[in-house]
Amino acid sequence: KDYEKWAELVHQWTLHNIERYGRAEVEKWYFEVWNEPNSAFYWSASPEEFYKLHDYAIAAVRKAVPTARGGGPDVAGPGGSFMDGFLKHVSSGKNYATGQTGTPTDFLSFHAKGKPTFVDGHVRMGIATHLRETDGGFTKILSIPSLAGKPVVIGESDPEGCAACPGPANAYRNGTMYSSYTAASFARIWELAEKRKVNLEGVVSWSFEFEDQPWFAGYRQLSTNGVDLPVLNVFRLFAQLGETKLATTNNAQVPLDMVMKDGVQKDADIGSIATRSADGKVALLVWHYHDDDVAGPDAQIKVSLNGIKGKPAQAKLWRVDGDHANAFAAWKKMGSPQSPNQDQYKQLEAASVMQAETLPVATGQRGGTSIDLRVPRQGVALIVLDGQ
Repeated sequence: KDYEKWAELVHQWTLHNIERYGRAEVEKWYFEVWNEPNSAFYWSASPEEFYKLHDYAIAAVRKAVPTARGGGPDVAGPGGSFMDGFLKHVSSGKNYATGQTGTPTDFLSFHAKGKPTFVDGHVRMGIATHLRETDGGFTKILSIPSLAGKPVVIGESDPEGCAACPGPANAYRNGTMYSSYTAASFARIWELAEKRKVNLEGVVSWSFEFEDQPWFAGYRQLSTNGVDLPVLNVFRLFAQLGETKLATTNNAQVPLDMVMKDGVQKDADIGSIATRSADGKVALLVWHYHDDDVAGPDAQIKVSLNGIKGKPAQAKLWRVDGDHANAFAAWKKMGSPQSPNQDQYKQLEAASVMQAETLPVATGQRGGTSIDLRVPRQGVALIVLDGQ
């Protein structure tokens, strides 16, 4: 009813955050106004009313912190005509709060989701839908020249839309279907951003902690009753990748355009990312993914590396698969107890932890380095070599 009061509320709230957390911390935050305003479930007023709400909020935040980062609109999917209108408004429309042209925009955000189905008694993931939605969001932002270089955040990037929906259809979230999908989808999002020349700043998983719930209930969560799930360990593997991406050639990785068109429903996707850290460490992430949650043969992989100085004699290996860093598999072997005793709880905790292995490294006559590796279906592995 009163946008001046709304602005004052936002201003005072921002001042409170400065007092509580410190200006340096608040300057790191990403301020946005609403969630999925293109959905009638979340926003029932007109788009113009949303632009007005957004303008007043961003102006109020910046009144308190002139260097604050504001943006949005975190639309569902690419955002359709709502996103088109928002981008036009913040780039060239009249600002409702200041009367100036445009709204200060430090980042742009949207959501991208997959679309699993149930086929012949098993889950079939929808990675193609996930990537097409990602590409749709990228291309909308790129369509406005003044916004094309802005940082982009995919505010929710997940296999499907309902984190809080448990049940048998979502049981795949407990195990390696979810973790291998995460490896394959995040890697393709990076690849797509590089292809489109998008300034991709971050990708967020819409995951929660659900307390006082049954064990392995099927929520989209990173742990169950305090025990980590395989997907969390895959995020830990990503965290070990270095700052500089290295060139890779992989004849078993399904090309990006094919994944976007048809998903991974024929040959399995045995993909990889290689990086180098500032300290010289070389990391190689490998995944073995298929859309269908069914058993399949292991992948026998030979990794050949060129340009590794110092010729390391061994490498560190971390695994997330049916037999490694997988509390869900351990829980099922126990008989799926809903009230694990103290010893069982300790066993589940131990089963969730990644353990580093040592891999022998072979050096060829011409100085090349190679590693042999077996990766099960739905497995993810990380190899790290100390080098220069």
